[in-house]
Amino acid sequence: MSGTLRVADLVVLLVYLVGVFGLGCWFVRRSQTAGGFMTAGRSMSGWVVGMSIFGTYVSSISFLAHTGKAYGGDWSAWVFALSLPIAACIAVRYFVPLYRSSDEVSAYAHLEKRFGPWARVYALVCYALMQLARMGTILYLVALALAPLTGWDVKTIIMVTGVVVTIYTLLGGIEAVIWTDVVQSVVLTLGAIFCAGVILTHMPERPGQVFEIAQASSKFDLGSFGLSLQESTFWVVLIYGIFINLQNFGIDQGFVQRYLTAKSDRAAKLSVWLGAALFIPASTLFFFIGTGLFAFYEVQPGLLPEAVAGKADSVYPHFIANELPIGLTGLLIAAVFAAAMSSVDTSLNSCATLFHCDIYKRFIRPDASERDSMRVLHGTTLVWGLAGTLMALAMIQVQSALDAWWKLQGIFAGGMLGLFLLGLIAKGVSSKPAMIAGLVGVALIAWLSLSGQSFFHKNLTIVLGTSTVIVVGVVLGALLKSKR
Repeated sequence: MSGTLRVADLVVLLVYLVGVFGLGCWFVRRSQTAGGFMTAGRSMSGWVVGMSIFGTYVSSISFLAHTGKAYGGDWSAWVFALSLPIAACIAVRYFVPLYRSSDEVSAYAHLEKRFGPWARVYALVCYALMQLARMGTILYLVALALAPLTGWDVKTIIMVTGVVVTIYTLLGGIEAVIWTDVVQSVVLTLGAIFCAGVILTHMPERPGQVFEIAQASSKFDLGSFGLSLQESTFWVVLIYGIFINLQNFGIDQGFVQRYLTAKSDRAAKLSVWLGAALFIPASTLFFFIGTGLFAFYEVQPGLLPEAVAGKADSVYPHFIANELPIGLTGLLIAAVFAAAMSSVDTSLNSCATLFHCDIYKRFIRPDASERDSMRVLHGTTLVWGLAGTLMALAMIQVQSALDAWWKLQGIFAGGMLGLFLLGLIAKGVSSKPAMIAGLVGVALIAWLSLSGQSFFHKNLTIVLGTSTVIVVGVVLGALLKSKR
């Protein structure tokens, strides 16, 4: 069946896409003001916002890459999920109260209050570039996975997904983003559960055969517990996860806006805990599917072509195309689309919000009317949707889109997190030491990411870069204070 969608599967997929588009457009009346477009009037329930946070976490990168990692290796990367409760605890204690105590919608307005306008603009530029790379990577990877399943061209899938997400985000604002994320989270989770069920029930002997084969092949190993900084040990992945999730919960505009959409402080804190709590079993499910696929094809090797067997990330799409019953294949393809759209719509809305708050109203027209603000928000959403789609098309020429994304994310995110934590921890550090510390941190991150060094594992890039910004800032601040 690979390469051509059956009629029933095509109907399921099209119904889903039309439904998501219609749901997004449903909220157009509630997003006619800047406040409605950016924060949904601060009226959302905690469980809805939490489901949206969960949907944002589970991108197509997670949905496809986690199964590939489990199929080709073990569960060492699953340790990342264990860091979420730690980061969520810090977010609920410090970040949520910080953002909800202010009238500012932009996460980076706090940096300006602490270090000056340069810090706000620096964070905005880093975030915008990071989201552009993220949108391009997600759209490209989902197209790469779906092309052999649907028989559609990679470029066609990229453009269709980009157009659908851009239009419903433009029309419905943050409320459309949140509610479509909720629906997409449910579709994605149900699709994965059904897929796991098919694997277990289609083992030649019994469902327990999956666990026997996986155990014999050490598929459930969580990695080495050694203290090496050059290998992806349990501790390296855990520390990496803490820093990445501090970045997500603490300085990612998409998360910050969700805190602000909640109707109360209690609802905002609930959303953080719910998002973190849901991701752990979901991540476990994705890794189990990868392990189950290993066992499934280990006892039935004739079902897996040699060309696919050598590419771990291609095994799951192959299974979806060839082993699932009619209708369920369409649901799984819809789930992959869901994972992509729930990440891209967040990037679009948050980037439009930041341009409006940090550039337009801050430097161009502070007294902008509602009509002017809405024009800017709609126009920026459209521009970023086009830019993300073009970035995805450009990714076709990149040898490894995922590797490119990891490098770009490390460079842009590490400096932002370090600067933010510096302002939060070291109250006495002024603007100039912070600027120097930021430059030093970014330089170190760039070297660690691009030089090919082997002293530290690549997952430690954000850890070392963030720590460097904090240490250098504190030391320079103390020296300047002593000199005075």
